[in-house]
Amino acid sequence: MAPRIRETASDDLEESHEINVTPFIDVILVLLIIFMVAAPLATVDVNVDLPGSTATPAPRPETPLFLTLKSDLTLAIGNDSVPRSAFAAVLDSRSKGDKQTRIFLRADKTVGYGELMEVMNHLRAAGYLKVALVGLETASGAGGAVPGGSPAPATSGSPGS
Repeated sequence: MAPRIRETASDDLEESHEINVTPFIDVILVLLIIFMVAAPLATVDVNVDLPGSTATPAPRPETPLFLTLKSDLTLAIGNDSVPRSAFAAVLDSRSKGDKQTRIFLRADKTVGYGELMEVMNHLRAAGYLKVALVGLETASGAGGAVPGGSPAPATSGSPGS
């Protein structure tokens, strides 16, 4: 399918209306080779032998005890603001003195890690070791919160562990 050159009385070349696919095929082959080389480099190849777990998730209590660290670093238990000096006493009254009560800890996005750890240290000092960190459920892991979504415990464990 090469262009045809015919000798005619005039010096004009005759137009050819056929598509030259050779450059197109060359480009496709080069792209194929690039992707064949780049694809293995784009995958993560870390061998990890993860342990299995047969534990069932802990059910959420009927009346969870939420401790909130606001953006201005004030604390709130439930919906009531609490001064840090009376923090342990209010927490004891809300949990009816049961130190095994799981505390659902949530913090504003703008709060630094140091301030969050300080609150967890206050919890440990008050005797509450069961802490669950709370986050908003996101749609398909896209990072955006579901409109009207409720807080859900992300992880649980004792502070400092």
